[in-house]
Amino acid sequence: MKFLVCISNVPDTTTKITFTPDNKEFNKAGVQFVINPWDEYALTRAIELKEAQGSGTVTVLNVGEADTEPNIRKALAIGADDAIRVNAAPKDAYFVAQQIAHYAKEGGYDVILMGKESIDYNGFQVHGMVGELLGIPTVAPAMKLDMNGNTATLEREIEGGKEIVEVNAPFVASCQQPMCEPRIPNMRGIMTARTKPLKVVDAVGEGAATEVAEYQLPPKKQGVKLIPAEQAGELIKLLRNEAKVI
Repeated sequence: MKFLVCISNVPDTTTKITFTPDNKEFNKAGVQFVINPWDEYALTRAIELKEAQGSGTVTVLNVGEADTEPNIRKALAIGADDAIRVNAAPKDAYFVAQQIAHYAKEGGYDVILMGKESIDYNGFQVHGMVGELLGIPTVAPAMKLDMNGNTATLEREIEGGKEIVEVNAPFVASCQQPMCEPRIPNMRGIMTARTKPLKVVDAVGEGAATEVAEYQLPPKKQGVKLIPAEQAGELIKLLRNEAKVI
């Protein structure tokens, strides 16, 4: 079975967010990038399923420029067999979905996995678009994934509970915890990752369907007002008139 795992290159969660002077792009200066944490669940589960079957391949795909390659190599060190980098900036969800769908179809992959969303934009869009472009089922967000031959059993989160579904390959699934325990690369994996194939390909299809008009930082937190316990009436007044929560 051929697994395609799509990974994003995102800022570390401790990053201080700033934008370029025109407020139209994220300022990458001095920023540490990591594999999107949700994608690590997809990657680890694909490797586990390949190992359980005793055969198959796991390919990682990233839409990004050359500066994403260290994290692609990390994915290879974790256990992926090979990688594809689409040489283009991921301008929006539709553009990224086009690239994934094209190379997934070209490579004849059986299972396409990715995180439920990226932690930078939190769009929750790409998996559904990929499934639609390929004309195959999409299950999202999946908390559990098991394979029995060509049939997958997935457990997904729904409002107020969970739903268990079965689907035949090919299909798309977006992943979240507690699907598995994400792996970290060991020394052997780091060494072998250096020689694993990383293919760089050109972008296809249309350009981005949207463009950023402006980024804005959230308003700064206001100072805390301390109200003496004996002035409960003043507290209620502030909550009603200023905070507007009652």
